[in-house]
Amino acid sequence: MVSVIIPVFNEEKSLSSLFQSIYESLSEAKYDFEIIFVNDGSTDASAAVLDELEKSNSAFVRVVHLLRNYGQTAALSAGIDYSRFEIIVPLDADLQNDPTDIPLLVSKLNDGYDVVSGWRKDRKDSAIKRNFLSYVANFLIRKITKVKIHDLGCTLKAYRKEVISDINLYGEMHRFIPIYASWNGAFRITELPVKHHNRKHGASKYGTSRIIKVILDLIVVLFLHKYGQKPIYVFGMVGFLNLICSLLCTGGAIYYKFFAETYKSLIQTPLPLMASMFFVVGILCILLGLLAELSIRTYYESQNKKTYKIRSKNNI
Repeated sequence: MVSVIIPVFNEEKSLSSLFQSIYESLSEAKYDFEIIFVNDGSTDASAAVLDELEKSNSAFVRVVHLLRNYGQTAALSAGIDYSRFEIIVPLDADLQNDPTDIPLLVSKLNDGYDVVSGWRKDRKDSAIKRNFLSYVANFLIRKITKVKIHDLGCTLKAYRKEVISDINLYGEMHRFIPIYASWNGAFRITELPVKHHNRKHGASKYGTSRIIKVILDLIVVLFLHKYGQKPIYVFGMVGFLNLICSLLCTGGAIYYKFFAETYKSLIQTPLPLMASMFFVVGILCILLGLLAELSIRTYYESQNKKTYKIRSKNNI
């Protein structure tokens, strides 16, 4: 049973064709399915089109209207929250992904995988503005995370619901779900080439600024993965580096005042000021680390969360 989740923002001309294509593809594959459209604050006629689709096809279509535009990640998260089936398939509403690929991804899950990521090998987008920048971003992410997925930006993926049930998504982090799953260690991940079409209606909602957002989100993901339970390690390390710099600047100021061949008073060099600045920043970093430790403990203990996950139990 498959839940297809589609974030929608100003795609009124694509929605009817998209529904028909998904319906034909999954009906032919004989899957039980639901299609959840999440209207992410559209300002065109998308809301009315979605309501009409739901009214005419209530056995298959469900619609969630968000209060305003929250972004693709929030819309996907809303769709996941309201999904009923055990396989989740996100899909863009712009008809560039092909719904006929959905059965292929789902069948790959049946081979024992938990995440199947679509790979737009022959991508029909702007060569420089979209394809090249996407290639660079995916290359950097693969090198940094060691997760060998070629196209994390492809929305078309298939997940077992248990993979994403405990993941809270923010920013642009929906693309990092395969990375979360890989780091958890218990989930099997693969990718399949999928078809990609030229956009038929409207214009892309994404610009080059998205690359910066993705990089910043990647920094957050790496920080949470490595230091989420011990933030004092990163804050403390930065703090001690600043204290060492403060000590070196203090030593330099003393050297120039008492031991250098060319005498310089403390007010003739910036070293005393730099020493003070590094000292204050170092102490503040350590204090921030302690505050972060208190926050982490409050987060886990207030919700009775565990700091570990169990794969299996024997005679327990």
